[in-house]
Amino acid sequence: MNNIILCGFMGAGKTVVGRELAKMMGCRFIDTDEMIEKEQGIAVKAIFAVHGEEYFRELEHETCKKISEMKNCVVSTGGGALTYKRNVEAIKKNGAKVVFLDTSFDAICDRIGNSSNRPLFKDREQAKQLYDERKKLYEEAADYTIDGDLSARMAAQRIASIFK
Repeated sequence: MNNIILCGFMGAGKTVVGRELAKMMGCRFIDTDEMIEKEQGIAVKAIFAVHGEEYFRELEHETCKKISEMKNCVVSTGGGALTYKRNVEAIKKNGAKVVFLDTSFDAICDRIGNSSNRPLFKDREQAKQLYDERKKLYEEAADYTIDGDLSARMAAQRIASIFK
């Protein structure tokens, strides 16, 4: 099976849906941010703080290239990963299909709450602007779009039905 790549805004449910989908499909689950953290030995937040966004985006691109060489995986990408054309091209290189979890901004805000792990959400207006900018890019990258406001189980079932 070719990889199934999940994209969407932070809090869209990519990791939760991805884990559920991987169980349903009987394949491996990979979270690109977790993969980067494991390889670097520090959290993504710390990578941004210490090395900056440009450095992180390079690591993310290398991770997308590695994933394109894998098979039978469900992959949850970081919120910004597939807003870069080079990452979309790299990750789709060997036939992977991208699924956009189209989650409403209100649902994302409900899920994230006032999380200190999400610095972008300290300013909701700015977060909404970023959401609007990225949504167009997710739509361009996606082969399929799923309603991200559904429960994780329902969203995973809908995605699984596409690929069975």
